[in-house]
This record gives sequence, structure tokens and C-alpha cells, in this order.
Amino acid sequence: MISPELIRRYPFFAGLTEDNLLTLANAGEDMTVEAGYVFFREGDELHHIYIVVEGAIGIVVEAPAQNVEHSLSDQLTRTYQTEEVVVSAVGPGEVFGWSGLVPPHQAVAGAKALAASRVIAFDCDELKEAFQKDCRFGFLMMQRVAQVIRERLRALRIESLARVMAV
Repeated sequence: MISPELIRRYPFFAGLTEDNLLTLANAGEDMTVEAGYVFFREGDELHHIYIVVEGAIGIVVEAPAQNVEHSLSDQLTRTYQTEEVVVSAVGPGEVFGWSGLVPPHQAVAGAKALAASRVIAFDCDELKEAFQKDCRFGFLMMQRVAQVIRERLRALRIESLARVMAV
């Protein structure tokens, strides 16, 4: 369990009741990781949603390597070289790993620490159970998750356009 006071200071959790904050605190685990730590990769099944307390987390996707010739057969068979591209950086007060709350609970991108970081990992099974008992809590949290998804889609679009323009 972590302190509900730690959670309260983040705008992502604004408007939640004391009981909601206590539920989050009970479902949360404090983690400290070194730069390069991989939280998850694209396609992994997720069981946690995270909020950054300190440091920076990169949201990463695999993209075809630039400056490498990719034959048509490589492209058709998906055997081309790839490189990890950071499409956005998540800092203090920001959430990542939202796929843990959204079916089918598979990561649509990866996440790794860009610097030594401290995060809170919330157990999604505990949260989903709490959401069923308190629909208002679930609704507010899913609204916030939807806003995160919206921002990540925007970041991915901008990164994609930048890569196309660079070619």
C-alpha cells in the first residue's frame, strides 16, 4: 500500500472520493527503476497501469529501420530490420500502461525508463473489481484513461508525420 496523499497530488486523480483514493493506495505499489528498464513491450498482456512520480518513461514502438534497404519480400514477410522509436515521453504526474484497463489488455506500444525513475504501479484486477462496485469511480477513471489515449494518438500521429517528412 502507498499513501493516499501521494496519489491525491496528481491531477489525473482529481475529483475522486477519499474511498477511491484509498482503493488506489491499496492497489498501488511504489517502484524505483534504472534507466533502460523495460516495463512492457508491444503485445504484452498488461496487469498494471502506472503513474510517474519521478523521472521519464518513453512510450516506444518498433518501426522499420531508416537508412536500410528493405526488399519487397522483406516487407511482405515482415522480416525487415526494425528500430525502437520513442513516440512520446511521459513525465511526473502522467500515466502509462492504460491497456491494463482496456480490453483486450494488450500493450499497443512499449514503455521503458529513459532515466532513473520512480513510478506507482496499480493492480488493474483490483481496480476493475472496484469499478464494478463503484460505477462513478470507474467512469471517472475511464474518462481519464480516454484522455491519455487521445494524447498518445496525437503524439503517434505527429511522430509518424515527422518520419514520413524525413524520408
